[in-house]
Amino acid sequence: MAKKTRNQPLLPLTTQVFAWMVPGVAACAGLAALGWLLFHDPAADLVVHVPGMDGEPVESQSAESVAIGAFFAAGEGEPAPLEGSWPRFRGAASDNLCTDPTPLAERWTDDQPRTLWQVTLGEGHAGAAIHRGRVYVLDYDNASKHELLRCLSLADGREIWRRGHALDIQRNHGMSRTVPAVEGDHVVTLGPKCQVMCVDATTGALRWGLDLAKDFGSDIPMWYTGQCPLVENGVAILAPAGDETLMMGVDCATGKVRWRIPNSDKLKMSHASVMPAVIAGERMYVYAALGGLVGVSAEPGREGQRLWFAPEWDRSVIAPSPLVLEDGRIFLTAGYGGGGMMLRVFRDGVAFRVETLASHRSNQGLASEHQTPVMVGDHIYGVQPNDGGAFRNQLVCISPDDARNFLWSSGRERRFGLGPYLAVDGKLLALADDGALTMLRATPEGYEELGHRKIFEGHDAWAPMAMADGRLVLRDSTRLVCLDLRKDDVP
Repeated sequence: MAKKTRNQPLLPLTTQVFAWMVPGVAACAGLAALGWLLFHDPAADLVVHVPGMDGEPVESQSAESVAIGAFFAAGEGEPAPLEGSWPRFRGAASDNLCTDPTPLAERWTDDQPRTLWQVTLGEGHAGAAIHRGRVYVLDYDNASKHELLRCLSLADGREIWRRGHALDIQRNHGMSRTVPAVEGDHVVTLGPKCQVMCVDATTGALRWGLDLAKDFGSDIPMWYTGQCPLVENGVAILAPAGDETLMMGVDCATGKVRWRIPNSDKLKMSHASVMPAVIAGERMYVYAALGGLVGVSAEPGREGQRLWFAPEWDRSVIAPSPLVLEDGRIFLTAGYGGGGMMLRVFRDGVAFRVETLASHRSNQGLASEHQTPVMVGDHIYGVQPNDGGAFRNQLVCISPDDARNFLWSSGRERRFGLGPYLAVDGKLLALADDGALTMLRATPEGYEELGHRKIFEGHDAWAPMAMADGRLVLRDSTRLVCLDLRKDDVP
């Protein structure tokens, strides 16, 4: 079963050639044809294609009034007697590292990992959060036209309750695509059309709701909202990037806005999420908006103070979130030609400054179209985008000191597309977007497989994964599955 290669030689990065189609022109003769060739501007006919253009159009504003959280239904499920937690996008520390002490299988046998349960969902790419034996996932019921937060049992997948509201959503590469945030007694969601809902984590009782598009002027992004909410110390951190407010903190108990910063640079909401960080001793929130990267203080008494702004990171489509390193460096990636960039944030006296350390195109170094790269130890792992040259869709490893040099790649036989990955117990779990799950050693020495299994026969397995108590929760476009990754002798 094991596939192992060390110090793979790298192929030269190929030059990307883009074929642009210019509308045909009726055949002309003589001087008329010559004049057209001499004076016609070919760029005038070009159309820039970006993701989402092949789906239904997405409204730029929320035109309807939504009764957020008005619907509720109780189920028959019971929470599992487990205390593990993956409470938000990229886990408790927002680093995509699972520190659960549950012993895992070192290698998979033919019957591993075992499927514990599976649940049918509406089409989408929303990942799960796990907390105290419960699984929380956003869903959309196309038959009833309801956006729903579903609370399921981690033990068997049976539904404990569901809370949501009527909302008309047209399919655009699926509907829901964000991960809930759980802290204490609260669960906060951010739905496809920018509706925010806060409910009781145990009972599902509605606490409050906000409509970022209607109340704060947020533009609903292409493919709908991809920003996952962040909850820290009872405050929900949201980035409306609207007419007046760029980022704000909302009290989970009351729904009142505690602090906000103005959107003075007129940034727009991206598909990236707000990342907590500590840089030069200052706790802060880092957000990659459309138009630039911003750092906002999270220090008590200074919440909401803008610390720095980096307009250099300005890409048309941004889905991966910033990867903040311990030394103040920030690694940024994007697909669709966005490439990658390494910035450094540092103090200059009392002020913060930002410098660009390196930048590269998608076919020159590690980039990412969808998922946020993960750092394990001293190295970064990620999947190359579709325009990533000879290494497109392959899992690669780099040193943060040189994003252009791939220490290894998964090879042409192991491509992962837009699929997610996380790190646990010195291993990486990587899900290809066709539904195949691979476990490999997280080491810069080489690509070493420890297991490989086809989980889904569906497609578009893009959602972030979640892991707690030795259980891995993952999905494709229409099914949520829970796998048992524990050693055979672990109860």
